[in-house]
Amino acid sequence: MKNIAIIMGGYSSEYQISLISGNVVYQFLDKTKYNAFRIHIFKEKWVYVDANDAEFPIDRNDFSVNINGTKQTFDCVFNAIHGTPGEDGLMQAYFELLNIPQTACDYYQAALTFNKRDLLSVLKPYGIKTANSYYLNKGDIINTDEIVQKLGLPCFVKPNKAGSSFGISKVKTAAELPIAIEVAYKEDNEIIIESFLDGTEVSVGVINYKGTVTVLPITEIISENDFFDYEAKYQGKSQEITPARISDEMTQKVGEIAKRAYEVLKMKGFSRSEFIIVDGEPHMLEMNTIPGLTTESLIPQQAKAAGISLEDLFTNAIELALN
Repeated sequence: MKNIAIIMGGYSSEYQISLISGNVVYQFLDKTKYNAFRIHIFKEKWVYVDANDAEFPIDRNDFSVNINGTKQTFDCVFNAIHGTPGEDGLMQAYFELLNIPQTACDYYQAALTFNKRDLLSVLKPYGIKTANSYYLNKGDIINTDEIVQKLGLPCFVKPNKAGSSFGISKVKTAAELPIAIEVAYKEDNEIIIESFLDGTEVSVGVINYKGTVTVLPITEIISENDFFDYEAKYQGKSQEITPARISDEMTQKVGEIAKRAYEVLKMKGFSRSEFIIVDGEPHMLEMNTIPGLTTESLIPQQAKAAGISLEDLFTNAIELALN
């Protein structure tokens, strides 16, 4: 029996979603193969939480925990932290230093994909199309005329390094730009502003399944709101259709692009890439490397459509990390 630490929580606005994801992993982990331990990672504390919700502090020197006088170590870490420090490379680097296998990609890939601006810049030479964009860092002068001239309206203002659609605004007039920029700065000190892509939004899961890079059935996203925001994502204000209602040719095309991105970046573990298809051309928005694992989340939906149970999905992630 391998001891598996399921890390959840994190330091960002996404911590509540992460706790749900982590508890789903805990619930569906194969208890005949693994001893599962829920580990909450917060700025103020790292603790093991037992079945009675009693907390035991983690020793960060070796990522162990003393449970009633017995030292517990872990064979593998299942990373379910969305946002920092689980999705931006910090935990990955920490576990690499400690030589503890973990289920997510390596630290460089995590840091790169978490930074939307850098990710899209790296993928562009490989022929992967993106929206037109404009960058701002906190303290920069905001030239609304220049932004509108370059991107047109409407446009999207996004924190460069944040997930779950926190801090994103769809801007329809130049007067709304400064307000949207302030909202984004609450999540990150770097911003990416992108031109509006009017097309079909799809989400493509790519995983290494039993040693083969596999594209999962694609999900089409139809938001009841202006875009796929937090409410649409987590509060039922969207339709998520798996498999997507796109042609077989387009399914193959967008799947190949998502797979190419996964392979170009030398990814491991889970990835979920978001695209908007405009005039037959998929444009990449971002890649998530610790995608939501709640029962309603897109990767579990896609795995189910592929005939992969949650137990099998999680077992596969752990076995790949261990081997």
